[in-house]
Amino acid sequence: MSRQRRKDTGIEVAVRKLLHASGLRYRVGLPVPGMRRRTIDVAFTRAKVAVFLDGCFWHGCPEHATRPKANSSWWATKLDRNIARDTETSRHLEEAGWLVLRFWEHQSPESVAVEIASAVSHTRPPAAGS
Repeated sequence: MSRQRRKDTGIEVAVRKLLHASGLRYRVGLPVPGMRRRTIDVAFTRAKVAVFLDGCFWHGCPEHATRPKANSSWWATKLDRNIARDTETSRHLEEAGWLVLRFWEHQSPESVAVEIASAVSHTRPPAAGS
């Protein structure tokens, strides 16, 4: 597990490049307020939009998730905890007024970037003086 990427995965980099090219600015790896050791993959702090780009194996994708046969009870516990932690993190952020968007690694970076841009533009507060 120590060799698994925790950040800058293929989908994360591709989506961030598309967002940046479209003129959006964001924070990467922003700590979740009030939750130790949890970070937001891509955060739009002014609009309060938190984006998570989840791996199919680690986060239990309904289409592609698999469970290892070797040491299956340990893996089941580990992966179920990951899913529960994702749910808890989303709930915590939503209660704090954030819009939480979650995407799977197998989704098209282009469609993900379009959905994120739309959400950010609809939740962004009005500019000062307008």
